[in-house]
Amino acid sequence: MAPWLQLLLLLGLLPGAAPVPSEPRAAGAQAWELASSELLEPARFALEMYNRGRAARTRAALRVVRGRVRRAGRGSLYSLKATLVEPPCNDPTVCQLRVSKKTLLCSFEVLVELGKHMLLRRDCGPVDTKITGAGIPRDAGIAQVRLRSGVSPDSSLFQPSSDDKNDTFNSFLPLLNKDPLPQDFSVKMVSIFKDFVTTYNRTYETTEEARWRMSVFANNMVRAQRIQALDRGTARYGVTKFSDLTEEEFRTIYLNPLLKEEPGKKMHLAQSIPDLPPPEWDWRSKGAVTKVKDQGMCGSCWAFSVTGNVEGQWFLKRGSLLSLSEQELLDCDKVDKACLGGLPSNAYSAIRTLGGLETEDDYSYHGHLQACSFSAEKAKVYINDSVELSQNEQKLAAWLAKKGPISVAINAFGMQFYRHGISHPLRPLCSPWLIDHAVLLVGYGNRSATPFWAIKNSWGTDWGEEGYYYLHRGSGACGVNIMASSAVVD
Repeated sequence: MAPWLQLLLLLGLLPGAAPVPSEPRAAGAQAWELASSELLEPARFALEMYNRGRAARTRAALRVVRGRVRRAGRGSLYSLKATLVEPPCNDPTVCQLRVSKKTLLCSFEVLVELGKHMLLRRDCGPVDTKITGAGIPRDAGIAQVRLRSGVSPDSSLFQPSSDDKNDTFNSFLPLLNKDPLPQDFSVKMVSIFKDFVTTYNRTYETTEEARWRMSVFANNMVRAQRIQALDRGTARYGVTKFSDLTEEEFRTIYLNPLLKEEPGKKMHLAQSIPDLPPPEWDWRSKGAVTKVKDQGMCGSCWAFSVTGNVEGQWFLKRGSLLSLSEQELLDCDKVDKACLGGLPSNAYSAIRTLGGLETEDDYSYHGHLQACSFSAEKAKVYINDSVELSQNEQKLAAWLAKKGPISVAINAFGMQFYRHGISHPLRPLCSPWLIDHAVLLVGYGNRSATPFWAIKNSWGTDWGEEGYYYLHRGSGACGVNIMASSAVVD
């Protein structure tokens, strides 16, 4: 049987499909009973998150739990199955209608890294009656897609009205949450999801997970279309390798919240370049940029942004392009937090303190925290200082053309679904004060009179334009000019 037919059979979407089999135990996965200390703590955390905001008399009780754990970056990802019992509600001050006791089957995913718990998934309901993406907030711009009743995206729903260009978020919210959707949605989504599974070689451990991932995918396709409608550039949004992740999963695994939460080490301001910048520039064509790398399931973008900048600086000063080690920074930078995020300013300081950077060949990338094994004898590159750059984009362009690629941080709004073109989100949707991803400016120019920054990302070549992102230049789009910096090599 063709793989996509097997998937449809697994999802129960083929006529005459057999009843869904019981969940198989994943090869290599370990299962624990509730008494296990490793399973008990994430189960308690999941229950606490479920009950958050509830009055004491309405809080659910966890009755049965089982689960497995697998490594995720430098932490552990717990997949839990639990039976929850919600108590009856007869108090008119708490509930408007009398509610009898009910039992729910829930699936939770809890990520534990460095002692910190994060709830990535919460899906509760009667078996086979709820397959919408659970835990995805409507205010994140995702419609509640009803696959069972049959709904589908209609391009007429996603065209911005004349008021949608106003710089107030309230004018966009009704569009982002518009409902209902046309009737052939589930049929179209099955076909698109089938192609996604084949293209990105996805496998899911259970029937329930496959169903849930398809519902997340469907919600994401609606969201991508609405992001598309609100973009003022030439970017196209749609299916990417991240399309079966919830927004919370994507942010937790791939982005860097520390960029907006912590000030970092203070750097002195670099001198501006007095000359006007050339009309276009691209360091890729001049040999100053290494190949696109992949940070994997680790929020280590800060390390990739900094090594990319140092690679360019060393090339311009020494004439040799070396691929430098991000893993060294994950392991040996004790100020930053490895896969939980970091700041370029701290990373520059760590490089100076350590005495340099080893190459990728000598200190290879593993995508999770390890013991520091830096060897000063193997260090091939050093830096003398680091500088903060101007927030004026014309001055940034002049500095880039003269001095090399620049480490910057941006708000990653829409990047989960970015495919190609020049992205230009509306400012309220891509606030410069909510930056959460570090990248590398390698050039700038114009496409059909639209000015852009060429940005090297660290999500592999199977994302974006062969690993690159193009963002509108000159409008401070997504905070691209807020945290620009560079190492200094004498």
